[in-house]
Amino acid sequence: MKKIVFAIIASILTFTAFGESKSFTYSDHTLTAYYAPSVQPGDAVFVRIVFETKNKKLIKSLGESGEDSGKLAIFRVNDDGTLSEKTTAKSQFYKIEKISDKKLLKSVLLTGVPISSYAKPGDYTAKITFKAFNTEEKTIELPVKIIEKEFVSETIPLDAANTAIKTDNSAKRADQIKRLNAILDTKNYDSIYDTKAFVPPTPATRRTSFFADRRTFAYINGKSSTNLHYGIDYGVPTGSEVRSCGKGRVVMAEDRISTGWSVCVEHLPGLYSLYYHMSELNVSVGQTVNQGDLLGLSGATGLATGPHLHWEIRLNMEAVSPDFFTGDFAFENESK
Repeated sequence: MKKIVFAIIASILTFTAFGESKSFTYSDHTLTAYYAPSVQPGDAVFVRIVFETKNKKLIKSLGESGEDSGKLAIFRVNDDGTLSEKTTAKSQFYKIEKISDKKLLKSVLLTGVPISSYAKPGDYTAKITFKAFNTEEKTIELPVKIIEKEFVSETIPLDAANTAIKTDNSAKRADQIKRLNAILDTKNYDSIYDTKAFVPPTPATRRTSFFADRRTFAYINGKSSTNLHYGIDYGVPTGSEVRSCGKGRVVMAEDRISTGWSVCVEHLPGLYSLYYHMSELNVSVGQTVNQGDLLGLSGATGLATGPHLHWEIRLNMEAVSPDFFTGDFAFENESK
């Protein structure tokens, strides 16, 4: 006969300056989840989970070999209180810290999922399925609210040169897009360079375009196309310094038809920063950079109506608001 144990003894919700922490006590370990309970369309939902046990038998039997894993999925809450059948987004947790001694086993995992800038405001649920210290799989749910946000709509007239770039259907441009998408679709779970808040790549504060602007490009031939602006444009003169927003590894540094001289830096599994339209590059592929390191100089290469820096963040392929990551997105200050 299988013995059934009701593992959850207590659940404690704590409000902090950076978000919420919710603790669960089980028969052989505890779990504390740190996350932001409300986000805007275009942001991300990041969750840090901390497993801890002082169970001497568990510590002795596992040492540092205990398996810890988890998955995060976001579901919309229907009007009747049930969860939608289809996930809004999902991702796998990765380990960023482990402490093991004779008195304590502690394992810290992190993951994040993008929230589309087209996401409908309302109530959502973050469902976490996890396995701690080789114990049986469990599930917790965290409430998340997506609050309404308005985005800018703009029409950008293009001259002959920019129209040619925007409508370029060449094999060369298609190959550049394919190669960049392959990079952005890569999740290397060993690529954990830093979990601190990002800093903007320039001290400039003048923004000429914003994240998720709804754009219409007006071609010189009278036709047009629409798309989403994936980043933030800073109105800086050519030759302005462009610095890395965080520690990471350079995974692209090249001249591209659409984005000119461009750099892409990998920071965490599935998390990348991009810097476009530069006049000069100072890094090469494979190089590790620290937060604030010089990547190159701004310019007006590629499809640009004037000198500027385009700064973009991608998470699991999807563009997310760079401003979200200049806060304590990994909850570094809450778990210590």
